[in-house]
Formats: sequence, structure tokens, C-alpha cells
Amino acid sequence: MNSATPKPRPRSETARRRAHEAASLPPRRVSVLSTMADLSKDPFYLRYYSGHSGKYGHEFLEFEYSRGRLRYANNSNYRNDSLIRKEMWIGPQLVKELKRIVESSDVTKEDDAKWPKKNIVGRQELEIRVGNDHVSFETAKIGSLVDVQDSDDPEGLRVFYYLVQDLKCLIFSLISLHFKIKPIS
Repeated sequence: MNSATPKPRPRSETARRRAHEAASLPPRRVSVLSTMADLSKDPFYLRYYSGHSGKYGHEFLEFEYSRGRLRYANNSNYRNDSLIRKEMWIGPQLVKELKRIVESSDVTKEDDAKWPKKNIVGRQELEIRVGNDHVSFETAKIGSLVDVQDSDDPEGLRVFYYLVQDLKCLIFSLISLHFKIKPIS
């Protein structure tokens, strides 16, 4: 029996490249923590609300992002469902993606003066503070793109509609992944 130490297996080119890249990167934890501190100073703010009062009381869906914290609330009294509240801290990369979604939509250039006013069906609110812009929108609930096309400002309402769809998709994905619940049953 040979007691000599075994020779190390030669690394593949991919393994060598990954090891070199890992060695040249700054420590990940330090960079994330320093940017998390920056999030508390960032003025970016986002709040969406959609709700109505009806047969089952005040039913609503709301999410809000501010200074690294994402809050979610869903209240449906149908079949005696209770209020769902969730809160999580999100990292700088996700905040960057939220900002990118908002900024690429150009919703801050829109005006809700010609949009449908809140009514018995309910209302939607969107408030955004990004950079030097602070905008707040309020409109009736939008059931489909037909409602958008029939409005007095279809282009502006279409921007709002698609932005809300993108934000809801991202937030629902986060909620279902993070909490293992279905945000909408």
C-alpha cells in the first residue's frame, strides 16, 4: 500500500477561470452591506393601491417600497378570508430593477386628468418618487385594455396599465417565492 499523498487532479479550464474570477472579486458581503446602507438614504419610493368597498367590506391590494423595505397587504373578506400582510427587506439589485421598470415606462411624464375617475367599481392609486420626480395617480379600476382604449387619454392610461401589470407580476413573484403563499387565490 502506497502512503504517498495523491496528486491533485488537474482543473478544467472552466474551473480555473471561475477560481480566478472569484479571487479577483471584492468580498460580496461587504459590498452588499455598504449598498444596503445606501438604500436607507435613497429617496426612491413606490406605492400601489387597488381597492373597493362592497358586499364583503373594504377589499384591497397594496404594496409599498421605501428604503429597502417592501410591504404587501391583501384584504379580501370573501368566504371569511383574513387580511394578509407581508414585509421583507430587498437587496440593491432588486431596487435597481424596480427603478429600471419605473423609469423605462416614462410614467412620470403622464397626467391623470383625463383618466376615468374612481367609481363604485373601485380605484387604483400609484405614487412614485424617483430622482427629482414625485408623481401620484388615481384612476378607476381597469378591467382590461378595452377600458384603456375607451378612455379620453388612451396612451397615458396604457403606460399606467402596463407599468402596474409589470410591478404586480414582480411583486407577486417575490411574495410567492419568499413566503410560499399565493398572493391571489
